[in-house]
Amino acid sequence: MKVLILAGGYGTRLYPIIKDTPKALLEVKQKPLIDYILNKFESIQGIEEVVVVTNDKFSGHLTQWSQKHAGLPFSIRVINDGTRTPEERLGAIGDILFVLDKEKAATDWVIAGSDNLFDGGVKNFIEFARTKEKAVTVGAYDIKDISSASKYGVMALDQGGKIISLEEKPKNPKSSLISMCLYFLPKASLPLVRQFIDETHAMDTTGGYIQWLYKKFSVYGFKFSGKWYDIGSLESYNEAQNNFSE
Repeated sequence: MKVLILAGGYGTRLYPIIKDTPKALLEVKQKPLIDYILNKFESIQGIEEVVVVTNDKFSGHLTQWSQKHAGLPFSIRVINDGTRTPEERLGAIGDILFVLDKEKAATDWVIAGSDNLFDGGVKNFIEFARTKEKAVTVGAYDIKDISSASKYGVMALDQGGKIISLEEKPKNPKSSLISMCLYFLPKASLPLVRQFIDETHAMDTTGGYIQWLYKKFSVYGFKFSGKWYDIGSLESYNEAQNNFSE
């Protein structure tokens, strides 16, 4: 199993505080966001490698960061997607395909957004996902605020955790259960990423991929509790600074 951390964005909604710094290295409580994600996998058995995909502008920053984390149970490798500006960016699902095409690794992948900040572990998530064999599993979180759910992918699960409904940024959300940028992609499912892009030509959001996928195949959601923040704006960043604790 490998882990892919998505850090290919330019963080334009967080300008000017990170204009020349990758969002993944933005600190919350004196610790980079990406460190919170990385730490969750240190105790997980069977991880061969952590891959971080970023852009050409920030590749050097994250390479320097990775060199400070020698001695972990797994190696860390930074992959440059070659883009230089927000206009050139591949998008989240585009970066996933870029890495999968480059790696051609016949293994399961855990995909995590570097800007997702949450206080729960991932062990139970991975164990649940592995029971679903060839099916993709998505992290889910109840934000408890149905009006704010319109910013995210809003899902409904059956009693077994199977996704039965998923709407991307609905105007009138049916619930406050939203999808996190955390995915378990079993190796059997990897060709479907290419199929999705070939059919839709959509490369921006992972949520669009899951919305397409659950209508064709079984996809499951695993509910997280605790605190969760999507660090996509100055407002969410300031809230995390004030309220988050591990």
